[in-house]
Amino acid sequence: MEVVILDSTTHEWDNLIDFHGSMTGNSFTNWAKVTPRHNAFVQKVLQAPVHVICTMRTKQDYVLTDKNGRMVPEKVGLKAVQRDGLDYEFTLVMDLDIRNHATVSKDRTGLFFGKPAFTPSVETGQLISQWCNSGQALQPDEVSARIEECKTIAELLDLYHQFPEYQKPLKREFEQQKKRLLIDEEVKVQLSTATSLNGSELLGNLIN
Repeated sequence: MEVVILDSTTHEWDNLIDFHGSMTGNSFTNWAKVTPRHNAFVQKVLQAPVHVICTMRTKQDYVLTDKNGRMVPEKVGLKAVQRDGLDYEFTLVMDLDIRNHATVSKDRTGLFFGKPAFTPSVETGQLISQWCNSGQALQPDEVSARIEECKTIAELLDLYHQFPEYQKPLKREFEQQKKRLLIDEEVKVQLSTATSLNGSELLGNLIN
């Protein structure tokens, strides 16, 4: 076999959740017995001598926000039903919507970075296969170019996690871009505040 498809890895996580729930004793400390099982599964995938495609189910994700002094749940998109952080182990991560349109949330191949949503096809698989078999990886200068293209701290952090092998070699570039983005955000806040104050002064002058 050249390719193995695990459909879906959510079953593995659901099984561990059930296993954890059936254990007696302290719920928090019991995770020390569950985590090694999950890590063993991840290592099997990473060390497999074949290409591995994993799917995950998704569910609606929520966060608690303060509205009028009350904490209420707010929808923030879909979340994979798996242990947090598993997506960092993969070379390529695609999120499919209900219409099977794919958006790429992680891409170490450089094939889909910055491209709009698309419908995966046979050609998509062939493109990925060619990249895998070529053994090509992004060079440091290409990653440096992507660092400069990041427009937000969230984008920069995602890029940082996508290329763990470049975290140390390109540490200076990451830190410099982070400083630039923080300065840009601070400037925007100051401009917004200044605009608000000017508007208030203008309103006061009109009233007077």
